[in-house]
Amino acid sequence: MEAFDLLMTGFDTLLTPTRIGFMMLGIILGLLVGVLPGVGGTTGVAILLPVTVFFEPVSALVMLAGIYWGSMYGGLITSILFGVPGNPWSVAVMFDGRPLAKQGKAGLAMSTGFWVSFFGAIIASVLFTFFAVPFAEMALRFGPPEMFAVLMIAFGTFIGMGGSPGKALIMIAAGFLLSTVGLDVVTGQPRLTFGTIELMRGFHFVPITIGLFGIGEVLANAAERYKVQIEDVTRAAKLGMHDITAGARAVFSNIGLASSSAVLGFITGILPGAGATPASFMAYGFAQKISKHPEKFGKGAIEGVIAPEAANNAAGTGAILPMLVLGIPGSPTAAILMAGVFMWGFIPGPRLFTEQPEFVWSFIASLYLANIAALLICLTATPLLAMMLRTPYAIMAPLIVVLSLIGAYAIQNAFLDVWLAVIFGVIGFILRRMDYPLAPLIVALVLGFSTEEALRQSLIMSDGSMAIFFQRPLSAPIMVVALLLFMLPLFRMFLRRYRRRQQASTGE
Repeated sequence: MEAFDLLMTGFDTLLTPTRIGFMMLGIILGLLVGVLPGVGGTTGVAILLPVTVFFEPVSALVMLAGIYWGSMYGGLITSILFGVPGNPWSVAVMFDGRPLAKQGKAGLAMSTGFWVSFFGAIIASVLFTFFAVPFAEMALRFGPPEMFAVLMIAFGTFIGMGGSPGKALIMIAAGFLLSTVGLDVVTGQPRLTFGTIELMRGFHFVPITIGLFGIGEVLANAAERYKVQIEDVTRAAKLGMHDITAGARAVFSNIGLASSSAVLGFITGILPGAGATPASFMAYGFAQKISKHPEKFGKGAIEGVIAPEAANNAAGTGAILPMLVLGIPGSPTAAILMAGVFMWGFIPGPRLFTEQPEFVWSFIASLYLANIAALLICLTATPLLAMMLRTPYAIMAPLIVVLSLIGAYAIQNAFLDVWLAVIFGVIGFILRRMDYPLAPLIVALVLGFSTEEALRQSLIMSDGSMAIFFQRPLSAPIMVVALLLFMLPLFRMFLRRYRRRQQASTGE
């Protein structure tokens, strides 16, 4: 009850016209930023952080948080409509959201995404409110071995995705190889840079993602004469109350998957360095593993929209928790918000809850109000956003390419990223033709640095012994689950062979 009383105090502090106005402004800016490929909420928060020095702390924090929440919702729009992820955590929803749009169900996909994003965020907000300190203390116990084991689960869930496990392993290996370009995570020595200064900072995954999924999608559509398909999609995309209510029903009918994905996302979010992106991939893989029809994933399964969206919004909320309670940001955006907390004269940590309760609990209250406002704005704007589909594809395709290249350049203000987007657009087109899954490559590229860091730190702790992953009480069960996931395709193969032999013997 104490937490509930403090939450009510937070609402009293937040509910002023000025602070609500700043929050709404942040949500609208975040929605616009989220739609732009490669920009995202982190960039938006970073750009506007210096401006907030002129605002009072509560208004400044809720506006920056509003940008973050708005971008979480906005990122799925371009992922579904054009196959171009507005944010890194919107990649996973694209795997099934984009096929749904091609089938004339763009309205259903977007409204479902908005509803489940709201659901996941509210679940995470409730967990944040009542279990902040216990969850943060649990996350603090995770060392490098535990982080490596968790990351192995992320890879294990994708081994059989989209085709043969062999192809998935090849793509994971390619992603790991790309993630090693730059400076060595331990020694700081350049590797695979070939004497090029530009390569010393490594390959950022957003330009590669934009190339593989954005430009690669445009090339694939051009090869398949996609103009006819767009006209079909336009005729089928009738947005209105029917789509909004259908999206709500889809979430309600998959309430168990949405709830488990939200909890998974929240727990992943509070782990330092994890955040929304791996949470969305893990939830997508988890949904595919437990589905009665895993073959439908990647072809327009509504569960493929529900799981990653519930997880990434919950993870975005969870990433703030260790920042406020322990001063350990769970994501890059949380790190920027923490810089703002310092800039406004506060010190994140347990004492912040006792010394500045109005500041802390008004922010927690904003988690609820901001997500309600973001949902209403998105549902209201959905018909306007769907009008983008009515633009002739001959005009839309170059526009998508231009926006993709602008987004690629905006990440690091480097023309190398533009070339990466173009090159991997061609590579993505070729891989599509050869029926190679693109998601495992992106997963390995996104998580490669964190995986290598956790592995090498663990080996340093154990003097090179791999047994450390099975000797610690937290990492051992997680690693066992990860190994079982990796071996699951082998079990399935042996099971199929056994059934064939049984059928053959029965036929004889």
